[in-house]
Amino acid sequence: MVQRKFAGEGEICYVAFMVKTASHTGRDASVAPQAFVLVHGAWHGGWCWRRVAEALRAAGHVVFTPTLTGLGERAHLLQPGLTIEHFATDVAKVIETEELQRVVLVGHSFAGGPISVVADRKPEALKRLIYLDALLLENGQSGFSKLDPVIVAQRLKLAQESSEGLTIPPPPPAAFGVTETHDAAWLRRRLTPQPLNSYQEPIRLNHPLGNGVKKTYIACTDPAYGPLVPTHQWAKRQNGWQYLEFASGHDAMVIRPEALTEVLVDCASEL
Repeated sequence: MVQRKFAGEGEICYVAFMVKTASHTGRDASVAPQAFVLVHGAWHGGWCWRRVAEALRAAGHVVFTPTLTGLGERAHLLQPGLTIEHFATDVAKVIETEELQRVVLVGHSFAGGPISVVADRKPEALKRLIYLDALLLENGQSGFSKLDPVIVAQRLKLAQESSEGLTIPPPPPAAFGVTETHDAAWLRRRLTPQPLNSYQEPIRLNHPLGNGVKKTYIACTDPAYGPLVPTHQWAKRQNGWQYLEFASGHDAMVIRPEALTEVLVDCASEL
């Protein structure tokens, strides 16, 4: 069950609907093909979207899953000073090079920052922003400025102990709600340290968050990821946003990929 909220013009309507969980075995002729760019969160890589990307492509959609500089298979490019701006450039270059138009840009977790920067710079290329259990930053805010000071202190300590302040080591898969043995092992093998500076450097936005692009926020609620609960509450209050609650742990693309695919397609099809 997904809870939907539409806000605007002083009226809020809640609608509940069941998400189909059957696998996509072929293209759904009732849904027009969409261009999806799926951006991973901290410690992850484009690999985490594998199941969702396969389902979307099987349904006839165009899908790209870029890995951000210094992470995943691009961990060899790790360097001091990496910021949200660098990550946004990674994403923007995929959109530019692949000549994509009307992109449904999805950012999971920490990737809320990079996709906001892409919208700030190139809104004309985008159809919709989908923030999947994502961090929402306004101009001048950093990832750390949105987290509990206790969590910040823990991450700084771990970064200093593990890499002399270069990176934050990945937490265990259970921190992302991934508890199934096979999936947890899959994450454990692939998670890579997150550049510390990307959490410290403030985001720079020249326009209001989203820059006029239609916005959806999907809050994962079963269980909720503790550090993001205040962000869920903030997103729920925003006029003009589509707000959904999805029964999954934080790494929904790993835990419930088929159901998440249905939700993403549904959001992309919204006028």
